[in-house]
Amino acid sequence: MGLPALEFSDCYLDSPQFRERLKSHELELEKTNKFIKELIKDGKALIQALKNLSTAKRKFAESLNEFKFQCIGDAETDDEICIAKSLQEFAGVLQNLEDERTRMIENANDVLILPLERFRKEQIGAAKEAKKKYDKETEKYSTVLEKHLSLSAKKKEAHLHEADNQVDHVRQHFYEVSLEYVFKVQEAQERKMFEFVEPLLAFLQGLFTYYHHGYELAKDFNHFKTDLTISIQNTRNRFESTRSEVECLMKKMKENPHEHKSISPHTMEGYLFVQEKRSFVSTWVKYYCIYYREPKRMTMLLFGGKNVEEESFTLKSCTRRKTDSIEKRFCFDIESVDRPGVITMQALSEEDRRLWMEAMDGREPVYTLNRDSQNEAMAQLDVIGFNVIKKFIYAVETRGIDEQGLYRLVGVNSRVQKLLSLAMDPKTCADVELDSTEWEIKTITSGIKHYLRMLPGPLMTYQYQRSFIKAAKLDNPEARVAEIHSIVHRLPEKNRQMLELLMKHLAKVASHHLQNLMTVANLGVVFGPTLLRPQEETVAAIMDIKFQNIVVEILIENHERIFKDVPVSGGGQGNIQLNLPRRRSADSKAPSCSERPLTLFNTPTFTEKDRVEKRNSLAVNSSADLSSVNCNSTHDSTRLNSLSTADGDQDGLLPRQSRPNSLPQLRKARALYACKAEHDSELSFIAGTIFENVHRSREPGWLEGTLDGKTGLIPENYVEFF
Repeated sequence: MGLPALEFSDCYLDSPQFRERLKSHELELEKTNKFIKELIKDGKALIQALKNLSTAKRKFAESLNEFKFQCIGDAETDDEICIAKSLQEFAGVLQNLEDERTRMIENANDVLILPLERFRKEQIGAAKEAKKKYDKETEKYSTVLEKHLSLSAKKKEAHLHEADNQVDHVRQHFYEVSLEYVFKVQEAQERKMFEFVEPLLAFLQGLFTYYHHGYELAKDFNHFKTDLTISIQNTRNRFESTRSEVECLMKKMKENPHEHKSISPHTMEGYLFVQEKRSFVSTWVKYYCIYYREPKRMTMLLFGGKNVEEESFTLKSCTRRKTDSIEKRFCFDIESVDRPGVITMQALSEEDRRLWMEAMDGREPVYTLNRDSQNEAMAQLDVIGFNVIKKFIYAVETRGIDEQGLYRLVGVNSRVQKLLSLAMDPKTCADVELDSTEWEIKTITSGIKHYLRMLPGPLMTYQYQRSFIKAAKLDNPEARVAEIHSIVHRLPEKNRQMLELLMKHLAKVASHHLQNLMTVANLGVVFGPTLLRPQEETVAAIMDIKFQNIVVEILIENHERIFKDVPVSGGGQGNIQLNLPRRRSADSKAPSCSERPLTLFNTPTFTEKDRVEKRNSLAVNSSADLSSVNCNSTHDSTRLNSLSTADGDQDGLLPRQSRPNSLPQLRKARALYACKAEHDSELSFIAGTIFENVHRSREPGWLEGTLDGKTGLIPENYVEFF
């Protein structure tokens, strides 16, 4: 079990449990600091004493072998496991060299000693300074708070108001210092994963060149060195992403602390001062109290007490204490079922008292914290969304798949917004020419990412977010793939189809990594936080980003297996999908605005056997359809989802007008969507066009009709009869 994540929201509660977790991080940093000091000392001895080289190397190796990394979180990625065991690998290499003589390593001080000293001074030293500041502010806040709470309520209102403002200022400063200290502690813990190990790797690489048999030893070490270098780079990339997320969360907590407090399993918790009568003298004792709403149970833990059992009782009632009935402010009385008498408690502020009384159903009116309403996402997994994404993917694969930094380079936000608004508007989609130089590739790739972020929920859903993370933490690589395979087929149909479309595309991007420098790992870093974004923004969730990236890597590397086959265990049961005909289009042709690849064309009646054989066929995200993608027509997309199960269509897969037995003969029909002919035998028309003498064609999925005296083919699902 690794170190527990330190949540910023706990800084506002300042509970004993939080301070215990913080202490475990402080002890780990102190242990690391001591170890680095010893390591630097041993390294200098190695450089200065050639005669004692064997002894120094043995000591150095033993030190490395004994140190164990502690990572944040309950599981480690393959990269973290590789990095964590790297010290033991380094120790083994040094032990092989203990009997060899060598000469002074001229640049050892630059590649080993200075980086370690810099890390210890800049990172661990900074964390220590932050701790001093945190301890000082803790003492100051406690002193000011106790003095403030001792003020008599009979003081002048102006004096009390000034005192309130003063304590609020001190409290806010304490919270900010606490947030910064937690951020610095976790940053130092994360940085050691690469800033600590990387100098050691460089130092060892330098040693190889000075040993007579270093060449052979380097060849043996090369495989692990390659894996470790990749792991360090991956960890560094994930750290940069994670650090920015954590820093952003810290800033949000500073600006709006009430809106980002963690959702506690308890109804209410925090510090209260309890009035206790001892020898005819009333004293106020500080307790950390937790109230559970459902069983109405209050638990109190004495602040600063050691080996003291928790005191708990069942709540009977809660009543606000009138101001003129007691000298203290912010007081309320509670009665318990299993404890005689009235317990008088003092909250930390008027707002704090209101929250406690609200939680305990007191006589104070109930208030709720307002949250800024967020605009509903405009992106949906509908015909428009699929067509836009397929059109964008087609443009990327035909124009810029070899561009360096593909999907890492970010387009100008205003241009991205403009592109999406044009591409998703049925009135303007035909005018968007993605094969022109007007739209840069980075604008198009940013459009894909922005669309995925605009969805009401992540593409891989909040429901299965933890399941995917849990699967990525499995030790067995094959078990990871199998579990993710199963979960993918439990996703909603449209989510799975869009995910398959995206993964096939990312696999093509990764296959060009020598040109675009976008490996599977890099693509995982880009898309992991978007496809598997958590429902609640916490430090623990940010620490799981590395596992989100691993899930995306597995999906890319195994997309053919995962999406082609339905897992036997039942992840995709009941998802009957058919191979449906589509409008003919040359593979090299750019997307057409008028086409609608998601529409179900007329399909012959399938037997149950046919349905089973076609269960895994997906029309919407077939890679062969990339050449025939389009944007939505003016027709309301909800019509596409109105599937009937009447007239023997037990699966509800075909629209009523598409069923073979219900097609009228030689009747009029109205065009629902615009269509541009791709062959002399086809008709071109706009939405609302009226056709005469419409009847079935011998070509499946097509009708024949007459328009302005010309008879030609019409896509069956583009019209309705009247």
